[in-house]
Formats: sequence, structure tokens, C-alpha cells
Amino acid sequence: MGSLTDREWLKMYPEHVSKTIKHPNISLYNLLERTVRKYKDNVGVIYGEEKITYKQIKRNVDNLAGAWHHLGIKKGTRIGLMLSNSPYYIYAYFAAMKLGLIVVQINPNYTLRELLNILKDSLAEYVVAEESKRLLIDQLKDIYSIKVFFTKKNPKNELTSIHELLNNTKFVGNPIAINVKNDVAVIQYTGGTTGVVKGAMLTHYNLIANIVQIYNLYDSNMELGKEIVLTATPLYHVYAMNSAMNFSIYIGATNIVMKKFEINNALYLIDKYRPSYFPGVPKMYSAIINHPDINRYCLSSLQYCACGSAPLPLEIIKRFENLTNAVIREGFGMTETCPTTHRNPHGGIRKIGSVGIPLPDTDSKIIGEAGNELQNDAIGELIVKGPQVMKGYWNNKKETSKVLKDDWFYTGDLARKDKDGYFYIVGRKKEMIIVGGFNVYPQEVENIIYEFPEVVEVAIVGTPNKEGEEVVSAYVVPKKGCTINMKELEGYCYRNLTPYKVPKIFVAMKALPRNSVGKILKRKLVELSIDQNKIYKGYVKE
Repeated sequence: MGSLTDREWLKMYPEHVSKTIKHPNISLYNLLERTVRKYKDNVGVIYGEEKITYKQIKRNVDNLAGAWHHLGIKKGTRIGLMLSNSPYYIYAYFAAMKLGLIVVQINPNYTLRELLNILKDSLAEYVVAEESKRLLIDQLKDIYSIKVFFTKKNPKNELTSIHELLNNTKFVGNPIAINVKNDVAVIQYTGGTTGVVKGAMLTHYNLIANIVQIYNLYDSNMELGKEIVLTATPLYHVYAMNSAMNFSIYIGATNIVMKKFEINNALYLIDKYRPSYFPGVPKMYSAIINHPDINRYCLSSLQYCACGSAPLPLEIIKRFENLTNAVIREGFGMTETCPTTHRNPHGGIRKIGSVGIPLPDTDSKIIGEAGNELQNDAIGELIVKGPQVMKGYWNNKKETSKVLKDDWFYTGDLARKDKDGYFYIVGRKKEMIIVGGFNVYPQEVENIIYEFPEVVEVAIVGTPNKEGEEVVSAYVVPKKGCTINMKELEGYCYRNLTPYKVPKIFVAMKALPRNSVGKILKRKLVELSIDQNKIYKGYVKE
């Protein structure tokens, strides 16, 4: 194994990128304080017609923290944020950081069962929720003891609402003392696409280290206090929480916060406010390039575009960049790594289809089944090491020991590395399909099918047949107003893929099942009972 001083990707960093970084030893609340000192009168958040300065943000955060402190909420208490994107999320998040509370990220669309699983696992004592979730919360209280702050005035007066607490004048004073490397800031649950949820413990140091690493790749290009960020992905997910919200605060940017992504509104906001940075997901980029009136909007302000949650098909990258003149800097990350570990560097060599090179202070390698480091271009498991790697899984030493070994995080992703140190994700270890002893990597097949003109989305999975063997199956969604000729699609696959990689089953779908941040739930496809009239060739397990 090589050391971090002789890795081949180090020579690929642009001149402005530091190979090592001195990470600030501050808490997330300290981060907000520092930005307010520099940019207090700058607009920090745009939400609908509301424009909120950094000074106003901090005042609301301090008021809420003071109120919670006087209610007796102590350091280390778990508090669930079950909120859609809004300023309330930002106030509650940073008030928690000031008091040393642990934020438990909760999707507000969870069912009672899903919500209960997370609360029981995290032992959360408080939840911040929207008034629209009152019925669900009332059901929850019948089976779990929880104290709830609703965002707006609460008729039952169980606890004063967040809206009212923002007018509190009982300041905490100095922030609670934080050990940034040891104290957990956020428990971010992961594993929803595989069925078993685990709470990744992200410390203040983990989260701040990652935004400093990302900024270091942009450095001389971004103007502190001048950039505008469009946040369209949910803040209850690590990607938007850190790469959009916390990153915006770190650089003193204006953050346009969308309650949820809606394509017409997103294009309107881009056209009106001219954001320079857009951390999106594949579904958003697809919606932009396929919008029927896209030429009515000016997208030229976009300079820094990133993609998270899932690989971005090459065809979408090409069409988006031709449309906007922006460059999507592909990267890689996971919930457990806050999230980014790799990125195509801004101002450096960019390789389409690669997730780029490790961020500064991040080591990475490809290993075989025996744990040995593999040669260039060999496919194996991607493992990473760096300051952004989580502390472990909450209250789950068994699962932690499986993925954290000698400070290396085992991602479970299959990848390869080229001679320049650029990494390429091939797929998840558990998603790899074995056909006649040969490995089929879903992403490779998906990239080919995305090139077919009538296809807007595709997912490749291994479907068990009657003999219990895996069959390569393609679930395809046609573009609006189009019908896919499956026989022609099959022929296209045969012309571009080795025969054993060609799907033996093609299934027409109206839409693919996704989680709340747009990641395709492939296990759901395997479990689906499909109308046989929608299947071209083959057999799908009922």
C-alpha cells in the first residue's frame, strides 16, 4: 500500500488546491458565528418571497437556543428534525448545534412505522415537526413518549411552537463547549435502499472538514460572500444539509431554499436569482433537459454543478452541458462520509464518466476479496480514509465493525482506478449480477440504454428466474408521448454490449420507485409483481 504522499492523483490537483488542509477546530455553530461577523447584512436565505440576512438568521437561532436551554434540554439530547426545507429547519439545526444537541434527521414523509424505528433506535426525546404532521404525531404518542415542537402555533399548547420561541429573548450566552472531533452533531440514517437502517454518527469535525475539502477544490474560483446557491434537494438528507446549507454558510453565500423540487419553479428561480452553484440529483438534471420550454429560461449563471445520490448517466451530462455551458463535476460520496470523498477538480482535468480524484486529505484504494490493494483498472471494492469519515453507527458496534477497519471505510461499492488516480464506480457489490460466471455491472448497461432516444429512465437489476439464477432485467421509462420499441432497444443493446450483458427481460414502467432524494430503489423492482403484458421476453418472478 502506498502512502498519501505518493498517490498518483496528487499530481492531478490544480495549482490552487492544497494537498493537505489545516481543518478548523470549530463547531457548526461557531461556523455560523464566523460568517455572521463577516457578512451579517448579506442575504443568507431566500425562501419564497422572504429574504433573510445572516444577522437575522443568527438572532433567530440564538432565540430558539435560549428558549430550549431554559426548557432544560441538555447537551447530548437527541432531537429529531422532521421538516421539509424551510428557514425553520435552519434555525432548529443551528440552535441544536449551539446547545450541543444531536440532530436526528427524519424524512417528514415517513410512515408511522418508519418514524418509530428511527426514534426507538436513536432514543430521541424531542421532535420538531410541521403542523401538517399532527395526525401522525398524535398516533405516535400513543405508542412512544416524545415531546414535540410544531413549527407554527400549537392549539393544544403541549409545547410552545418554534414560531413563538423565535421571539424569545432569554439568550444562552456562550455556546455549550463542544469537543468537535468526538461530539456527534448529526445522526443521519442510511440503508433505506437495502432495507436495514443504520444511524451514521457525524461529528462537528467530520461535517466541517468535508465542506472545507470541497471549497478547497473550488478555492480561487469562488468569491466569498458573493455566490448564490440553489438548494432543491431535502435538507434532512446529508447531501443538501452539508453540501448546500453548511457549505453556503461557510462561503457566506445566499442560499435559495426550495421547499421541494418542482421543475417550473426551479427554472423560474434560476432565471430570476442567477445562482452559480447547484448541487442536484439525476432526476433534477433529467427534468431540466427534458422540459418542453427550456429555451425560455436563462441558465447561463450556473458555474458549479454537482450531482449526488446516484450516478448521473453520460447522456444526461452531455445534454445538460450543451444546454447550459456549465460543467457538472461528477463526484462520489456516501452518508457515512458527509458525503463527498471524490470529485473531478474544478480547473483540473475532468474525465466524463469518472467520479474524479480523492479530495485533499482523503486516501482511497481498490481492494480484492482478500483485502489486498489491486492494480490499476482492476475492479474491486472502494475503500476510503479521511477526516470526513463518520465516527461509526449509532448504538451498533456490529455494523460499525463491518465497515470501519483501521480507519478505512469500506463503501460496498465496486470501482476501478486508472493510471492518473481517477476513480470509476462500477456498481454496488450487492447489485452486481452474475451471469454464467461472468460479472455484469448494472451501471454499464444503464449507460448504453440511456443513449436510446425514447428512454428517459432505466434501472438494471438481477431478477431471479425459476431455476434461482440471476437474469439481467431492464426496467425502462419512456419519454413523455413516446412508446419504446423493445425489440429495437434489445437490438441496440446487442450492438453495444457483449451478449451476456444484454438484458433478457425488458419491462415498461410509468415511473421507477425512488426514495425521497431521488435514489432508485432497485430492491423494490426485484420485489415488484409485473403485469405480464408489459414485459418483453423472459420471466419475472411473481
